[in-house]
Amino acid sequence: MDSSDTTRPALGALTLAALGVVFGDIGTSPLYAMRECFNPTSAHPLPVTPANVMGVLSLIFWSLIIIVSVKYLGFVMRADNRGEGGILSLLALAFPDRDQPTQKRGWLLAGGVFGAALLYGDGMITPAMTVTSAVEGLAVAAPWMGKLVPLIAVGILVGLFSLQRLGTGRVGGMFGPVMVLWFLTIAGLGLSAVWRKPEVLMAFNPWHGALLLLNNGQLGFAIIGAVFLVVTGGEALYADMGHFGVRPIRRAWFGIVLPALFLNYLGQGALLLADPSPENASNPFFRLAPAWALYPLVALSTAAACIASQALISGAFSLTMQAIQLGYLPRMLIRHTSQHERGQIYMPHVNWVLMIACIGLVLGFGNSSHLSAAYGVAVAGTEIITTSLFYFAARRLWGWSPWQAGGLCGLLLMIELSFFTSNLLKVPHGGWFPLVAGAGIFAIMATWKTGRRLVWERIKDATLPRDLFFADIEANPPERVPGTAIFMAGNPNGTPVALLHNLKHNKILHQRNILLTIITAEEAHVPKTERVRVEQLPAGFQRVVGRYGFMEEPNIMKLLAETPLAGGPVDVAKTTFFLSRETILHTGKTQMMRWRKWLFAVLARNASTATSYFGLPANRVVELGMQVEI
Repeated sequence: MDSSDTTRPALGALTLAALGVVFGDIGTSPLYAMRECFNPTSAHPLPVTPANVMGVLSLIFWSLIIIVSVKYLGFVMRADNRGEGGILSLLALAFPDRDQPTQKRGWLLAGGVFGAALLYGDGMITPAMTVTSAVEGLAVAAPWMGKLVPLIAVGILVGLFSLQRLGTGRVGGMFGPVMVLWFLTIAGLGLSAVWRKPEVLMAFNPWHGALLLLNNGQLGFAIIGAVFLVVTGGEALYADMGHFGVRPIRRAWFGIVLPALFLNYLGQGALLLADPSPENASNPFFRLAPAWALYPLVALSTAAACIASQALISGAFSLTMQAIQLGYLPRMLIRHTSQHERGQIYMPHVNWVLMIACIGLVLGFGNSSHLSAAYGVAVAGTEIITTSLFYFAARRLWGWSPWQAGGLCGLLLMIELSFFTSNLLKVPHGGWFPLVAGAGIFAIMATWKTGRRLVWERIKDATLPRDLFFADIEANPPERVPGTAIFMAGNPNGTPVALLHNLKHNKILHQRNILLTIITAEEAHVPKTERVRVEQLPAGFQRVVGRYGFMEEPNIMKLLAETPLAGGPVDVAKTTFFLSRETILHTGKTQMMRWRKWLFAVLARNASTATSYFGLPANRVVELGMQVEI
């Protein structure tokens, strides 16, 4: 979407919508970020002194400026894949298919996939972290409710995940206004405290942050990991760019989100300067509010936390669909929850896995302070991978010299590596979880990609070259029967295995035969003019090649209805779809490790069928099986 041509009313609507979707995660960071720097129960608490408070505020301010305002809004969001963003889009921009494969490219491709895998860990932790942090405000209003916080958080999470099957279309319109109220509220709370302690405004001076790091040694280094919590969610700006455009996101960030975040963090700092008590340090966000406002603030915080969680859950659905399209995950059931917006999807398997993980995290860690130890490691790793990929994208897209791209990315990497290494101190306290989760998902994605390549090589060896096939049927014409046969083919140049099996066992051909291949391009969306290609083949055959972007879901019935075919449009009542279905045997002699062969076979058995994934009429489908050893 090119927002430069957007009218002012439409731009306002997009800006409001962006507030509800893009900024939920980073917008709820004030619930816990400042607290984790000074909370006596956190892993590495700082003493609540004026110098430390001013230093932390300075680090927070400059982290938001450098990582979000400069990196993402200033540079990374310029690298759009036909309007789309996200780490997989950036990966496609940095290393398109036409580039010659190299060992360096292979490592960076693996890094990009691992970065995507880490986002699943973020998707598990964010709902648990934000919802628990919001509900903990009840313990400030009524301390006896502290023990009930995990159970209440679990109940909210169960309700949130249960509602996913209904789709976000009906309630999505409320997200923007709720987040506007949220940002105005946190800005007001912060402003009232700053008014009483205006000297806190001096924290904008970066020297305070430098002194904090210089004077606190290893503890100062550890605090960098807590400060990083203020920028978690920044990657959502780039990932959701295709939904709203760059201009609405920039307007929302600089117009309301950034000022509100600054004011609230300054307000929490002013509160600690005025009264550095352990009670204030343990939850400075809710301590900003007067007693009468605590319960409404908890309700608003919980709503904002659910909105932030919703964005992460929807993002996990979209990321999974992209990974399926690019061949990194097996096909899964996808349900569309809107007749008008294709991007609104629901994936039951992903939804329930995320829900179980979130509930396990809440019950296992007990409170948001412990959860924060698991939060940040995955995001910090993704930040480093994004910057590395941006270096290659900038050089290829805009012709930047190694000095230009390296100077910018080198500066960003220095900052992000300090964030990452500081977050590694959290590994013994729970930071291992997103790394283990990311490594597990990466193993699944890499195994599926490698396994499909090996299967393809086996099938390719068993297929008949197209020229020999047509020469054979012209020399020995089989019997023809009425109707149309559509053979799904992975190779646009070969002979489908299902066609060979049908001819071998049934010894017939239909009057009209179509070889259909669906290709996923290394771009987010494929223009309609490049959607389909039709080739006339001998013996009355036609080859149809449909191209879709990795953020698009193939619609075969619509493709066939809109494709100009010899013999007229396809009549589904007189059409049979032939598909091949492989049974994987992990007893072959390939170099793939035995456990990966077993994993691939399990994934293949549980993958959604091509019939359901492509929306084919089940009563018109014939599947012909074959065994493949890897």
